[in-house]
Amino acid sequence: MVVVLVSLLFGGLGPLVILAWLASGALVFHRPTESALARHLLRLRYPTPQERATLEPVWREVTARAGVEGRNYELWVEDSDSLNAVAAAGHIVGVTRFALNQLPNGELAAVMAHELGHHVGGHAWSGLLGYWYALPGRIAWRLLRTVTGFLFHVSRAFSCIGVAFFGICVGGVALATIGTLYGLPLLLLGMPYALAAVGRRSELRADQHAAALGFAPMLAAVLEKLHQQEQAQLAAAGQGGAQEKEAPASRLLSSHPDYHTRLHHLQEYLRPPR
Repeated sequence: MVVVLVSLLFGGLGPLVILAWLASGALVFHRPTESALARHLLRLRYPTPQERATLEPVWREVTARAGVEGRNYELWVEDSDSLNAVAAAGHIVGVTRFALNQLPNGELAAVMAHELGHHVGGHAWSGLLGYWYALPGRIAWRLLRTVTGFLFHVSRAFSCIGVAFFGICVGGVALATIGTLYGLPLLLLGMPYALAAVGRRSELRADQHAAALGFAPMLAAVLEKLHQQEQAQLAAAGQGGAQEKEAPASRLLSSHPDYHTRLHHLQEYLRPPR
C-alpha cells in the first residue's frame, strides 16, 4: 500500500515504480547482495582459518546426514558472546563466536542442522523477502508514530481540550481510512502477529529437521543452555518476577517458541526406540 501511494507521485511512471520494487526482491538470490547483507545488516564476518578448521568438519557431517551439498552454503561467524545462530538469505549459515568456542561438536552440529533446516524449508529466503518488502511499511509506521507523538505533545500543551481534540481528529482519520480502504488497515495491524506465528512454526520445523538427522539429544542440551541464558539475562535485569505476567502478550509477538514448547515437540525424538 505504501509503495502504491508513493507511485502516485510519479504519474504515468507509477506502474513502473511498482514493478521495479517487486523485481528488487530478486536481489535476495544475488550472492554479492547476500554477502553485503550478512556483513552490514547481520554483522557477520568470514571465519578465520582456525575457526574454519572447527566449523567445516562439523558442517560436512551435518550436510552428509541431510544429503545436501555443503559447498552450496557459506559459513560465517558473528562476534557475539551469546549462544545464537542464523540462516540468512539463500546460502548463509552463521554462528556466534560463543557457539563456536563453547559448544561441543555434537551440540554445534545440532545448531547448524537447525539452521540448515531453515534453508531446506525455504524459511531463510522467504523471511528475508518478507523483511525486504515490509521495509516501506515499517518506515511509514515509524514516521506516523513520530508525527503522531509530536502532535500529541503539542496538543497536551493546550490542556485537556487539546488532547480531546487530538483524539477526535485521529479517530476521524482512522475511521475515514478504514472506510475508504475497506478495512485493510485493520488487517495490517494484525500482520505482526501473523508473521510472528509463521516464525514460531518455522522454528519448530527447523528443530524437527535437526532431530530427524539424529541431533535431538544435542539440540535439547542447546535449548537448555538457551533457557539458562535467558533466565540469567532476566535475573540480571531484575525482571525475574515479571516474566510470567508478560508471557501471554510477548508470546504473540515472539518469532521463537518458548523453551518448553520446543522441548515438548522434541519428545518423540528423545524417546528410546522400542
